Amino acid sequence: MTTVSGLFDTYDDAVIAVNKLEALGIDRDDISIVANNADEWYSDDVRPAERRDTASNAGDDAATGAGVGALVGGAGGLLAGLGMLAIPGVGPVVAAGWLVATGVGAVAGAAAGGAVGGLVGAMTAQGVPEREANLYAEGVRRGGTLVSARVHDGLVPEATAILRNGVDMTSREQLYRSEGWSRFDPDAPLYTADEAARERSRY
Repeated sequence: MTTVSGLFDTYDDAVIAVNKLEALGIDRDDISIVANNADEWYSDDVRPAERRDTASNAGDDAATGAGVGALVGGAGGLLAGLGMLAIPGVGPVVAAGWLVATGVGAVAGAAAGGAVGGLVGAMTAQGVPEREANLYAEGVRRGGTLVSARVHDGLVPEATAILRNGVDMTSREQLYRSEGWSRFDPDAPLYTADEAARERSRY
């Protein structure tokens, strides 16, 4: 299995990519989504009523290694299992899938100062190069949505093509670096709702 990832400026574009990955034959248990929620676009008021009680516990359960991962397997697919939690350096996110479930230890470690950053640690543990993981984490911090999938080698080219329909990471990295960014900083100030909205509107 190879981990392939893509960053999207909007959650809706990320959902389209998730649907395409599933149509390609990638099991939803092998797909993850992590979306910035600084502006609280996802909350108790907007999530489907039948999922509210379960999803609202995702952040608490994630600290014990349960929750988000367990939510994914429910009826309605990956996106019906979205839960809310906070990631050091990124802030409030809406997430579902194996990346968050397997990265819970890294998230907790980062909160205690024991890891580079929850999202970076989770991604590098799954084979994503550290430079790319830092860039993806920064993209989520600034308001974006990350989609990652564990893919059998035969499907890697097609899955990669789907995820490349998102942000051009080479151009985005150049832009970040031109503004003085060097790597994801779990201690950096979190983006406010207004800042995340302005960042999305730049593109």
